[in-house]
Amino acid sequence: MDTITDLYKIIPASIGSLIVLFLLTKLIGNRQMSQLTMFDYINGITIGSIAAEMATSLEGDVLKPLLAMLIYGFAVVIISVLSERSNALRRFFGGRSLVIMDKGKIYRNNMKKAKIDLSEFLIQCRVNGYFDLDEIETAVFESNGRISFLPKAGRRPVCPDDLKIPVQTAEYFITLIADGSVLYKNLHAAGKDEQWLKKELKQLGYSKFSDVFYAASDGMSVIAYGYERGESKNDIFQ
Repeated sequence: MDTITDLYKIIPASIGSLIVLFLLTKLIGNRQMSQLTMFDYINGITIGSIAAEMATSLEGDVLKPLLAMLIYGFAVVIISVLSERSNALRRFFGGRSLVIMDKGKIYRNNMKKAKIDLSEFLIQCRVNGYFDLDEIETAVFESNGRISFLPKAGRRPVCPDDLKIPVQTAEYFITLIADGSVLYKNLHAAGKDEQWLKKELKQLGYSKFSDVFYAASDGMSVIAYGYERGESKNDIFQ
């Protein structure tokens, strides 16, 4: 009987904590994980922990955790407003950018301040398309934990505007097949039918939909990738 009574307490408390969390999120603002500062991250964990305590509290006193959540939420908002008006406070709460690499020099002390090692830096370089460090002019560790890269002038991509070349507006690709299954809603949204898709895939060497891991179209052309059953044995980046 006590268990049923506890459940009746937990259900409304959980719904209440969820509503408060949603309202606080809307108040604080939506951000991706990569955009969170250390202060935002700590507050997010704290508010989430309080919400969990509020949802599972069996003593019936949900006002204390609710008040704590509101205090933390409003503290974040107030600090955000103050940080917008003061560069010193913005740097204090949000952190500051650190130059990791510039003009062929890697600054080891700044890497220590950013709490990253050489291996992690090289991984971030490769993730951003730089397998050769000589292609990088400047690398900056941002306050949100990401690294921004400025390529050397001679390595920067040439844009049509640089060559004064007129270009047509690019069309986005619509996914038509995912993991061997045809997405018929997307196919119809693209103004195409199954027969057209079969014809296009046949020209690319695929006789069955189930042989295609991924396929997409911009309305004019089709790109498709089959299943590669093997795996790359090269492990040269460790």
